[in-house]
Amino acid sequence: MNFDLLLENLTNPALLYFILGILAVYLKSDLEIPQNSSKFISLYLLFAIGFKGGQELSHEPITGEIIWAMLFGIFISVAIPVYTFFILKRRLPVYDAGAIAAAYGSISAVTFVTAVSYLESHDMVLHGYMVAIMALMESPAIIVGLILISIFNKEKTTKIKKSTILKHSFTNGSVLLILGSLIIGYLASAKQAQGIEPFTNDLFKGFLAIFLLDMGITSGKKLKSFFAHGWFPFLFAMIIPLVNGSVFTWLSSYVTDDISNRFIFGILAASASYIAVPAAMKITVPKANPGLFLPMALAVTFPINITLGMPIYFLIAESL
Repeated sequence: MNFDLLLENLTNPALLYFILGILAVYLKSDLEIPQNSSKFISLYLLFAIGFKGGQELSHEPITGEIIWAMLFGIFISVAIPVYTFFILKRRLPVYDAGAIAAAYGSISAVTFVTAVSYLESHDMVLHGYMVAIMALMESPAIIVGLILISIFNKEKTTKIKKSTILKHSFTNGSVLLILGSLIIGYLASAKQAQGIEPFTNDLFKGFLAIFLLDMGITSGKKLKSFFAHGWFPFLFAMIIPLVNGSVFTWLSSYVTDDISNRFIFGILAASASYIAVPAAMKITVPKANPGLFLPMALAVTFPINITLGMPIYFLIAESL
């Protein structure tokens, strides 16, 4: 195995800023990104990746491969929460098992954005329709997770409204912005897109580095109380993403011949949501413990994916 990719990723400035954020917490520094600034950067990253994806999509005709790729993405977001739920249910309450399963079946837009940057560093281009697939994968996992909680919940007095589930799955801010930017990018002409290119392209990596610094600070704070729940959540959050990413990178070879697409499918399967799913669970399943699924997704799975995961999925995608 060629470990140059791993070493290259470990010295990536964006990753190093993430590590700096964690160190800042343990050094008890007063370093922090203002909340409003952090939210703006999050919105910027989603806007930029959606718009660029729309531009790419406008240059591609809708083919059978694209349709199969979309169906494959939805399959991933349904299959992962089903099988992970039954693993989690053996050790955790049903509410927590369903919330964590939904998080791992859904996707992390920030991990996706980091993966796009990783592709660009290898002179590879993201296909626009993969942005649409990412957005499509956000909602099914949330719905499946909540259905599983409803089925296996022994406290029948606690009901989850289907209308609430659907609303928070499809109108979630990150999903709406990604899809909206994708459509706007698709409709904009090349000349119109060129007018905002410095904002969507040139500033992207700098904003990504600052955002990961903020993510590092947040992760460092949440890691402090994480091990109160034992080793099982930590091991799950470390092993399952690598398994999901590797397996679905390999399976994606049956729906696409493109290396970048295979890599992105691996990233989407491996990532875990720490924005959309927690927001939905907070409203629909308040008994689910955010002290479990948030640190698992953000403080363990996210760094595992951007350090070990990306080089592994890329190597598998290249070897197929």
